[in-house]
Amino acid sequence: MSEERQQPGGADEEKERWPGWEERDPEAGGPRKHGIRRFLPGWRLVLGSFLALVVLVCGGFFVGYLLVDIPAANAAATQQSNVYLYADGTQLASDGDVNRENISLSDLPKPVRHAVLAAEDRDFYTGSAVDPQAMIRGAWKTVTGKGKQSGSTITQQYVKNYYLDQDQTVTRKAKEFFIAIKLDRETSKDEILEGYLNTSYFGRNAYGIQAAAQAYYGIDARDLDTAQGAYLASLLNAPSAYDVIAQPANRSRAEARWNYVLDGMVKENWLTESGRARLSFPTPDEQHLPRGLSGQRGYLVQAVDEYLVANGVVSEAELAKGGHRITTTLVKGHQDALVKAVDDRLVSKLDKKEREADRNVRAGGVAIDPDTGKVLAMYGGIDYTEQYVNNATRRDYQVGSTFKPFVLTAALQHGARTQDGRTINPNARYDGTNKRRVEGWTGGPYEPENEDERDYGDITLKVATDRSVNAVYAQLAVDVGPGKVKDTAIALGLPKATPDLQPYPSIALGTATASVLDMAEAYATLADHGRHRDHRLVQEISHLGEKLELPEERVQGAVTRRAADTTTEVLRSVVRGGTGMAAREAGRPAAGKTGTAEEDTAAWFAGYTPDLTTVIAVMGQDPESGAHTPLYGALGLPRVNGGGPPAEIWAQFTRAALAGQPVRDFQLDADRSAEDSPTASPSETGAASRGPRDPDASGEPDEGGSSPREPGGDSPSDPGGDTEVPPGMEEDPGRNGDTAPPGGPAPDTPAPAQAPAREPRETLTPLATPDLDPPEAG
Repeated sequence: MSEERQQPGGADEEKERWPGWEERDPEAGGPRKHGIRRFLPGWRLVLGSFLALVVLVCGGFFVGYLLVDIPAANAAATQQSNVYLYADGTQLASDGDVNRENISLSDLPKPVRHAVLAAEDRDFYTGSAVDPQAMIRGAWKTVTGKGKQSGSTITQQYVKNYYLDQDQTVTRKAKEFFIAIKLDRETSKDEILEGYLNTSYFGRNAYGIQAAAQAYYGIDARDLDTAQGAYLASLLNAPSAYDVIAQPANRSRAEARWNYVLDGMVKENWLTESGRARLSFPTPDEQHLPRGLSGQRGYLVQAVDEYLVANGVVSEAELAKGGHRITTTLVKGHQDALVKAVDDRLVSKLDKKEREADRNVRAGGVAIDPDTGKVLAMYGGIDYTEQYVNNATRRDYQVGSTFKPFVLTAALQHGARTQDGRTINPNARYDGTNKRRVEGWTGGPYEPENEDERDYGDITLKVATDRSVNAVYAQLAVDVGPGKVKDTAIALGLPKATPDLQPYPSIALGTATASVLDMAEAYATLADHGRHRDHRLVQEISHLGEKLELPEERVQGAVTRRAADTTTEVLRSVVRGGTGMAAREAGRPAAGKTGTAEEDTAAWFAGYTPDLTTVIAVMGQDPESGAHTPLYGALGLPRVNGGGPPAEIWAQFTRAALAGQPVRDFQLDADRSAEDSPTASPSETGAASRGPRDPDASGEPDEGGSSPREPGGDSPSDPGGDTEVPPGMEEDPGRNGDTAPPGGPAPDTPAPAQAPAREPRETLTPLATPDLDPPEAG
């Protein structure tokens, strides 16, 4: 029997004798798998792979730990200054040494330390130096396009700030990981926190908590209270975005971050609920600055930095590192001339002790070369260390009637017609009656008020521009279509996001709050026959000797040459005999427009010659509260309007800036209807009928000051004194149908030698603008 078992008769017989036994395939690795088991690895393979991965990770960690040493401090820790140059290479400003003062952790109040921990790393003292889960989560968000998130602990951030750089790369993150672990083993938590607080960037060019306390509150870090400390801790997340003075529109975001920090302190038992309830948001001061940025330098540096960041040339963090050499487009002679003009025509006439209104006077100005888009000069305010906000770039004052030329250009560009079907041109006639209801607007009754409630009767569009008649221009905006007016203004150069640039009839009165720089860019487009260029503030930049790329110059046809040049011809009349006569003092052929904000909180003059476009604004702002204030009584004047100090500043600056250059006349391809008419109806003589609140038509405010009114109107200006008349302007200033102003026509003077006129440029295809119907109001 045993032999039979040892020597079976065959496989089939053996299967029957030994159930479950099957013949093995000699090429197979084992019993065959059936179903889903065929696709699953064996336990030996899984265990082996896991052990191999553990060995690999541990080995990699061990090797990385051995190979990565704690390096010396990086360049940011021993930071260089940024150097700013005028266009000719002479130095404009240097941001000086790094604005940082190291302090001991013991000098910082405990609530402030806790605020930083609540904002950045609540487990700092109890947790590890690195947080792998947070790193993986941050990497995942970055890869999936949900925004960059570092996932770093305070230790890792300190390593990045002090030893490495800001690059979001795998190599840098790996180094950060190992250095943080080593540093945590070799250094105390207090030392790491102290280093972090002394190296972190808080915005306003402030490195470290001490510099931040000075920059935002003008106090030492040891004197910060809990609310202030929580605000500074909030800034670590996004310094520029949460600065509520520089970015007032982001205040709600900043307050939300501040509340997040305080709530975290309560959650960690670092602050009581009752103590939390007593705190209010600590609005910082306007920037307290170190020396070196006084006068105009700080405004110019700020504007250049904003230009570079906005155009993606460098980031705010990269600029903060320093080491940049920046050649601006600013011309020193022009810059000095603009400052002198403001000083002579405005600042020197202020008496802040005797006239309370003079305490509120501010000014902004920008000059642009219309052929290149280069910003040649900028006036930001009296002194950057005293008034932090740049009056040339802020967007919170209405532009008033300086917007009206954009409405006229839109009408000409789109071939608009009046309500009764007449083609609109400068000789088109309109009813200039005060508070006349606008026709054709379906959004509700609208009855705009003219300056001083004057009635002008039946006048041409050209005269309505000379006299800045609101009733006419509101109707014109509806005839064109407020949407088309908005699109045209944007095509000329106003940003799409300009506050209060809304497609309603009131758009014509200048309710939008564009900056002086924005308006200069748009007027430069008109000066260059409808060709638009983005303004340029930098012509060259390098970092540690390596040249960086700047935005390409783009030239686009915003509107046709005929539309732009016809507008220019009409604006020449404003300077010859309208509200902008003070600009004739420049001694050059000029076109321009005056403007006044609602309740006279700002007065504007925007004008240009063939060679230079300049916009000047005088603004009223309470130095304590920051509220906009009327300019009534400032400089001892009943009212400050665009034809006064702004036009006078414009004229003095333009004359000085172009001194020695040949006088050029405009070469215009304008509609002939824009030329001066030899005859005019009585209503076009400028002798407007008196309104109910204008018994003497003096232009002075009513007793007790002028009542609230809409923006857009300007009283005719009196140039006052002798004025040199440029070529082509020697005629009676009333020849366009307006009587001479009270000062009388300017005396004839020898005309400057006239240079050959520039050749007319080709007409460019305009940008497409959608055909929008007027929207419903509200």
